[in-house]
Amino acid sequence: MDEALVGALVASSLRVATPLVLCALAGLLAERSGVIDLGLEGKMLSSAFAAAAVGAASNSLPLALLAAAAVSIALSWLHGFACVSHRGDQVVSGMAINMVAAGLTVVLGIAWFQQGGQTPPVGPAVRLHALWPGAAAALQPVPVVGPLLGDGLLSHNALVYVALLLVGAVWWLLARTRFGLRLRAVGENPHMVDAAGVSVTRLRYAALTLNGLLCGLAGSYLVLALNASFAPNMTAGRGYMALAAMIFGNWRPLPALGACLLFGFLDAAAIRLQGVPLPGIGEVPVQAVQALPYLLTVVLLAGFIRRSTPPAALGRPYLKDR
Repeated sequence: MDEALVGALVASSLRVATPLVLCALAGLLAERSGVIDLGLEGKMLSSAFAAAAVGAASNSLPLALLAAAAVSIALSWLHGFACVSHRGDQVVSGMAINMVAAGLTVVLGIAWFQQGGQTPPVGPAVRLHALWPGAAAALQPVPVVGPLLGDGLLSHNALVYVALLLVGAVWWLLARTRFGLRLRAVGENPHMVDAAGVSVTRLRYAALTLNGLLCGLAGSYLVLALNASFAPNMTAGRGYMALAAMIFGNWRPLPALGACLLFGFLDAAAIRLQGVPLPGIGEVPVQAVQALPYLLTVVLLAGFIRRSTPPAALGRPYLKDR
């Protein structure tokens, strides 16, 4: 296979998988604490709008990232207020966040920018650029390794590498720290954690805060790296894909990363396959090619959800014994 094509596929897969990785880690932290989070899609969409709106208005990358994180954390706290503090239905609360985000971002976009729900493009100063812009050109003459290493691995912005590092960081947090031990315990047996004198509510809010931060990074990446502006429903189901990747990974960071990279590869391959005739098949319809990542989501959920072992207390509101 052409080395340049392989390098381009690797680069596209990593770029597309980055928001999925961040979102899957966000869901993993929430659900390992016992809180179902179906609102990943809505939080990612809301933070994308916040990053685009603040970035376009202020022309400041730090302010855009801060706005995205603040909006997403606020929605996570709202989810916690409904489900942790008041023991509401976690599935209903998550879906409500998705529906509110889908409508409110469009309404605010029309009211503030009068562009049919879209925002103006953010300036170059707000966009995330490649850390090593000359690496691909410098390594291009090197046979085989050059295109793969230069185009595939060294042509990305900082948030791509941060997402990959966060996979290891979340694994270390859950497996090697006292906080992670308590977080996993509260998702398995909150009564035991409470009996040890540790606040179940505080731990779950801490998990939801980290969840909101990661969703904020995922949403801001869509605007600051993949696209230059916000468009209605631009997440296009990525939150649900991240949820499927998390379940496929059995609520563990490294297998979830593998599922996200698979989604990213399929999305990148789908773009490459558009308009390309396949032997014995002919030209595949664009709609069929674009449906590949979503079809895989359904297959993973249908085939692996029963084989996965969720945290024992997942979705169960904690009622302290009197």
